[in-house]
Amino acid sequence: MARISFAHAVLIRVMLMRIWGRVGWMLLMDKTSITMQILFEEEIFIRGMRLTSAGQSLSETRKKLLNHIREIVKTSDVPLMIATELAILQNDFDRYANSRAMESSLQSAINEMEVIQRHFQIILTPDYALIDRAFSLPKNRQKGLPIDEARQSFRSHYARLANLDKSRLDDDEKEIIDARQEMFALAKSLYIAEQEIALGVAA
Repeated sequence: MARISFAHAVLIRVMLMRIWGRVGWMLLMDKTSITMQILFEEEIFIRGMRLTSAGQSLSETRKKLLNHIREIVKTSDVPLMIATELAILQNDFDRYANSRAMESSLQSAINEMEVIQRHFQIILTPDYALIDRAFSLPKNRQKGLPIDEARQSFRSHYARLANLDKSRLDDDEKEIIDARQEMFALAKSLYIAEQEIALGVAA
């Protein structure tokens, strides 16, 4: 049997690798095409569901929630805003939490709303002076005001809402997230105003 030289063996190996490379690329492209096809089918079904009576009713209900949140924002009633956000979070936890990570995130958010509620109950009372003294280090203060647990909770939950806005949601769901962000930003600014009054700090 004729022996294959080392050079010929290398050449054959290179040719086989090139052939396999083309086949592998074709297989990869085929898998990618299947992925795109499945995603396209999903989009068709989603659009179809929106046209059904159930889909239209869902959209109308979400619009009602959106308008309800916007009306609450107009009141500038911070305790009402926080109670509204807490109700939404509790509903999400009870109905939609389907993983430990989601349960943990929602429970943290619920805890933060309760922290904010407790701070609103004492911010205009002498008890708030204790919180002011507890956050005395420069890193825990901003413009003469303590970055207390309520302020930390505002910041944390606003970031959580911002991350939700980046996820794959329907347009009406994103509108609700945007409205919640607006409500929460206003609630935070009004809380800071309450801090200024409580501690006699000029704006």
